[in-house]
Amino acid sequence: MSEPVRVGIIICDRYRACAGGKCLRALRQREGAFSVYAGREVELVGYTTCAGCPGGNVEYAPEEMKKNGATVIHLATGLVVGYPPCPYVEDFRRFIPAKYGIPVVVGTHPIPQKYLLTHERCATWRGPEWPELLAPTMADEPTRLAYD
Repeated sequence: MSEPVRVGIIICDRYRACAGGKCLRALRQREGAFSVYAGREVELVGYTTCAGCPGGNVEYAPEEMKKNGATVIHLATGLVVGYPPCPYVEDFRRFIPAKYGIPVVVGTHPIPQKYLLTHERCATWRGPEWPELLAPTMADEPTRLAYD
């Protein structure tokens, strides 16, 4: 049997009181960005916030997650669906692998439909970087509605 995927999750600090329900449900059901782990054992080894803009905890939390066995770090969906989206997500995505050698995935749970509609109305996700950032969490409409 293959080694389990050991996941660390970093959430946006504006959601610091979040209990992680959507992320943990998606992890358990292998939905959203966790769909790539279908059929594999997954272990959550860390869950924390970025500590607020500009994300000072991103300098240190991955080290602890790595010590706990993290093989991948997910930047929570809230970093891209919050309004406005995190202006540092690309920096985090480059920094963590460069410093800690751990791959980073942008996203956890599927994007809720209500956030998709709002960002479409606000034209938030129009830049060339957005298709790649949103791809891991852009589920079909029934799944998005289930995460509203």
